[in-house]
Amino acid sequence: MISCGIDVGSLSGEAVLMRDGEIISWSIVRTGPDSAATAQEALDEALKRADLQAADIHFTVSTGYGRIIVPFAQRNISEISCHAKGANFFFPSARTVLDMGGQDCKAIRCDHAGRVTAFMMNDKCAAGTGRAMEVIASLLQVKLEDIGPISMAFQGEPRRISNTCVVFARSEVLSLMREGVSMEEILAALCDGMTERIKGLVRRVGVEKDFVISGGIAKNVGIVARLEQALGLEARIPPEPQIVGAVGAALFAAELFLRARAQPGPPPA
Repeated sequence: MISCGIDVGSLSGEAVLMRDGEIISWSIVRTGPDSAATAQEALDEALKRADLQAADIHFTVSTGYGRIIVPFAQRNISEISCHAKGANFFFPSARTVLDMGGQDCKAIRCDHAGRVTAFMMNDKCAAGTGRAMEVIASLLQVKLEDIGPISMAFQGEPRRISNTCVVFARSEVLSLMREGVSMEEILAALCDGMTERIKGLVRRVGVEKDFVISGGIAKNVGIVARLEQALGLEARIPPEPQIVGAVGAALFAAELFLRARAQPGPPPA
């Protein structure tokens, strides 16, 4: 039985194909102006890698920012539930999950089965999100993947940059650049500010071991290392942290298909 999970976020779209509970293929694509087209592109890439056809999929669940407009999904489920379930797949001991998306940041507590027991989300401002990181990276003309390592090269206490508004943060970065402040210090200040914001969110939801970070932020060593130090915990990072939500969606898809098949009546479409 093949299940599919589609996660359409504001910055990227992911597709995961699973066969009997094991990942057989996945893809990550850049989100375009049409969420439905992004979902289709991600699915096509995952199918190609698995040498499968769309007709081979038994059930599809969509999640993320654009989940309600994925035309080929039979169900859509919130990204909070999907990230908890996906984190549980990679780390059954996971009890606290942090996911930083392009437009929001979510702190989630879950039980032994990956069911959500509590969560908090900050979506009032782009500060503390992937979008904020992209804005500053573009301003400094530095690759996203280089922000973390460069920030770790700075020693000492960096200047402060706003962690409540990306517009203010951009203005402050421009001022620091005019003052001749080093790239290392500016990025250290950025990571410090974002860590402070994330730390507060995680603490409000309540931190329990094990602590898992999902999403693109998990690839930023500058945030991960600072957050580990601030919380006094070692973060567990999935092999590909950006597909955690799609994995959770694929697991839900398998459960829904098997549940429907066990009931009398026609099989699910």
